[in-house]
Amino acid sequence: MLTDDELLRYSRQILLQQVDIDGQLRLKQSRALIVGMGGLGSPVALYLAAAGVGELHLADFDSVDLTNLQRQIIHDTQSVGQSKVDSAMSRLTAINPQVRLVAHRAALDSDSLAATVEAVDVVLDCSDNFSTREAVNAACVAAGRPLVSGAAIRLEGQLSVFDPRRAESPCYHCLYGHGSESELTCSEAGVIGPLVGLVGSLQALEALKVLAEFGEPLVGRLLLIDALSTRFRELKVKRDPGCSVCGSARQ
Repeated sequence: MLTDDELLRYSRQILLQQVDIDGQLRLKQSRALIVGMGGLGSPVALYLAAAGVGELHLADFDSVDLTNLQRQIIHDTQSVGQSKVDSAMSRLTAINPQVRLVAHRAALDSDSLAATVEAVDVVLDCSDNFSTREAVNAACVAAGRPLVSGAAIRLEGQLSVFDPRRAESPCYHCLYGHGSESELTCSEAGVIGPLVGLVGSLQALEALKVLAEFGEPLVGRLLLIDALSTRFRELKVKRDPGCSVCGSARQ
């Protein structure tokens, strides 16, 4: 049940008929894994903690650098040199001490990633490299866990939800294949801070919809964001029957 303190803390979203008491209870009983505590992971973690998701697993092996602070809003100047996970845990505890926090400070290998994905209800990929995204996607497909994937570079952002519980849903590999060897990072190409905040906030929203079971998650759709002109475009994405990760080719 929800305590009096929880009823007051979450009262504004409980007022929504799409959430209500039942949805808030589902959030309280839910567990989410956030892979990457950087520009995307910052708003994701802040909003999921504030919304009352019961258990958050925070995964990042990096430490806070001064160049991060332009966009990674969960960290501050005093956090420079500190583990990103520890910095994030301190901030999240201050926001909502009722949320259980699980730290993953080392890089997740195939075994630890599989076990961690199995232990949660939704995964949010907030990483900044293709190999991690591919590994997270494969683990989510194997475990049957929904994946909320976001990306932002320069002045462009992307967002989609991949849900292996739904037969019609594609996976990340269906859409991006083996990626590109020339993929750039924010440190090479640059990125504007509010864009990662926007994409991360939308990731948090999609995760809340999946966990509380309301609305229409972005499954089978890819949202493209052009921050330079403030335009949004949506593309339909179909499942690839021959996909080596989720299709018949893996059988």
